[in-house]
Amino acid sequence: MYSNFLLTNNQQLDGQQLNFQWCVIGGNWTMVLSFITTVLCLLMTYQFNHYFSIPAQVSAHIATIVFAAMFKIGYVIRCVGLHGLGCYVK
Repeated sequence: MYSNFLLTNNQQLDGQQLNFQWCVIGGNWTMVLSFITTVLCLLMTYQFNHYFSIPAQVSAHIATIVFAAMFKIGYVIRCVGLHGLGCYVK
């Protein structure tokens, strides 16, 4: 698995490869942050629902859908970057 969260200075990349590397980094961060947010929304909605008001729970339900979609968008961006760098994408 190709996981990269920061751009290091020791990589010799041309302009196009650098753009694809940024796609991989951006996609990875999007997936991590949206996953954490989705889990927090699910916990807020189902596990700790007695601590939150109904409007907050409704917002958490909607945010669960939105951030799950953001996770998928991050995965597509990551796949575009990997394909551009010549990696095999499953």
